[in-house]
Amino acid sequence: MKPIAILTGAALLMAGAALVTPGFAPAHADPAEAGGMTDEEFGARVRNYLLQNPEVIFEAAAIMEQRQQELQSANDGDLISANSDAIFDDGHSWVGGNPEGDVTIVEFMDYRCGYCRKAFPEVEELIASDGNIRVIIKEFPILGEESVVAARFAISAQQQLGADAYKGLHDAMMSYKGDISVSGLTRLAETLGLDAAKITAHMDSDEVSAVIAANRALGERLQIAGTPSFIMEDHILRGYVPLDGMRDIVSDLRG
Repeated sequence: MKPIAILTGAALLMAGAALVTPGFAPAHADPAEAGGMTDEEFGARVRNYLLQNPEVIFEAAAIMEQRQQELQSANDGDLISANSDAIFDDGHSWVGGNPEGDVTIVEFMDYRCGYCRKAFPEVEELIASDGNIRVIIKEFPILGEESVVAARFAISAQQQLGADAYKGLHDAMMSYKGDISVSGLTRLAETLGLDAAKITAHMDSDEVSAVIAANRALGERLQIAGTPSFIMEDHILRGYVPLDGMRDIVSDLRG
């Protein structure tokens, strides 16, 4: 729940007036004048009522939070609709799971993001146990230069060696605890039997840069500023969501 400080000043007085002033006047009227009281009397009456009934504040805060969430959800739906092709069919993001799945999950991730690493095995479990989910990974390096190096390495692997090589490297990088540098990632790729020289030679190419630029531009349009962030059909989930929560959302989407 958001801090109850959202109910301050005039908004709090108007809410209190509705509760303590008989025959409360329309919103444009001054509540004190409508009740035939001075401002001081009105303020004291509202204060006393709220002190005696503090649960009202929490009830009002819950209602306001619900309304804010509804507005955000409607806005997110519009953003997703306006950017549908770039989200679900951009032609460069890795696509896995069940290609014909009835639910699609899109993840914006950063290899240096602790919560991305925490979410990784849970998303994998969700995909494997469900069997009817399509998943799309958006490389979204926002946590510094090491994040950019890691994203470039992974994208280069996909472009040069294919989707399977990318997925194997991606999985390894999500649990990798070594040095996030070209040399460190080169050693990791070699342990997977990948052509590391081919990956590194392509890392700084315009093709790799274009993918990162496109993902960042998409994130900005979707008002995504952190990782992990997930798009599940017409919902944007900004932040880590536990496995059970994601299962509940998938179930709700299926009706």
